[in-house]
Amino acid sequence: MRDFKKFEVWQLSHQLTLKIYTSTKSFPKEEIFGLTSQIRRSFASIGYNISEGSGRNSDKEFANFINIALGSSNEAENQLIIAKDLGYINENDYQNLLLELTILKKKLVTLWNRLNGN
Repeated sequence: MRDFKKFEVWQLSHQLTLKIYTSTKSFPKEEIFGLTSQIRRSFASIGYNISEGSGRNSDKEFANFINIALGSSNEAENQLIIAKDLGYINENDYQNLLLELTILKKKLVTLWNRLNGN
């Protein structure tokens, strides 16, 4: 059994999710059930899928959940762009979050490749 908390990708996704929760506290109240909820869920979904996949019995199954986490990271990036374009996140915060998300995505791809024997 793998301990998901030991995976760097989970640690990075967890820290990034916490940052998103902090960043979205200032979003307009009318967005609470819209973009605020969506962006939080997409960032959290990355870690959820890493943790769920780590409990699977095979590398192939784990790789499938890493692939889903990658999909969630793309969704999160799109929502981050929307938040910036609407003025909910300033440019500097956007760039910092995007950089961390890009690093996480690259590490997810590396893990996916390793799990698939590439």
